[in-house]
Amino acid sequence: MNELYWAVGGFLAAFVLEGLILYLLIPMLVNTGAVRTNYREEQIPVSAGVSFAMTLLLVYLLYQLAGHHVPGDQLFMLGIMAISFLGFIDDMLGRRDATGFKGHLGALRHGRLTTGGLKALGGGVIAFYLALFISADWGNIIVNTLLIALTTNFINLLDLRPGRAVKGTLLLAAIIAALAWRSMDWILVLPLLGAVVFYFPSDLKARVMMGDAGSNVLGLALGFWAAAYLPLLPRIIMLVLLVVFHWYTERYSLTETIEKVKVLRAIDQLGRN
Repeated sequence: MNELYWAVGGFLAAFVLEGLILYLLIPMLVNTGAVRTNYREEQIPVSAGVSFAMTLLLVYLLYQLAGHHVPGDQLFMLGIMAISFLGFIDDMLGRRDATGFKGHLGALRHGRLTTGGLKALGGGVIAFYLALFISADWGNIIVNTLLIALTTNFINLLDLRPGRAVKGTLLLAAIIAALAWRSMDWILVLPLLGAVVFYFPSDLKARVMMGDAGSNVLGLALGFWAAAYLPLLPRIIMLVLLVVFHWYTERYSLTETIEKVKVLRAIDQLGRN
């Protein structure tokens, strides 16, 4: 029960800190020109999701100052900071003249490293690094590396319309939690969810974009939680589904698919207007 109190406390602290950080961060993004045109042709701040890494760092710092050690927080935090940094580079410097795995790999074959290619390569290294520390053998290392890397990109691919990436994050987090309820370290998990819950309305109403600096954080966190807490069979099933999803989105438009499927369209539009 004591661990539950710490976890809930971390969630609430993250909720409050996320609000304070966004209050300061959003005007800074606007004033420095960190804005981008969204699908409605509106100019809104981009990379607001960099706040997730900031909030998480402060909550884990508060844990330490309060004398409560969170197992694995330093490894998790390292991955979060690194992937957020790569996402921020892509948000700020990306040219969008190459998209998808094929586009970035094609540019690399011609000797040109795109920001998206840097993010993909760096994300793979980060996923491998994390997998080395949480896996028992090479079979699990391979599965976990792919799982973390593809989940990271999965949330990134969802982040094309307001609220879609957060909805996907919360849904996948709920599935992972349902399958690994007893094994999950909620003190590690809940602070990020607290930050996401506060951030959600701003994204849903298209007041800000989380950008790759945020979507990469959410995807990596989900992949890390799945790799660290799920049994092997659910991890393999999740990995297969991710491979199929990426194969599909390389060939077809995800947004057009969602618009054609009534249930998906209803979920996608929920709360947006």
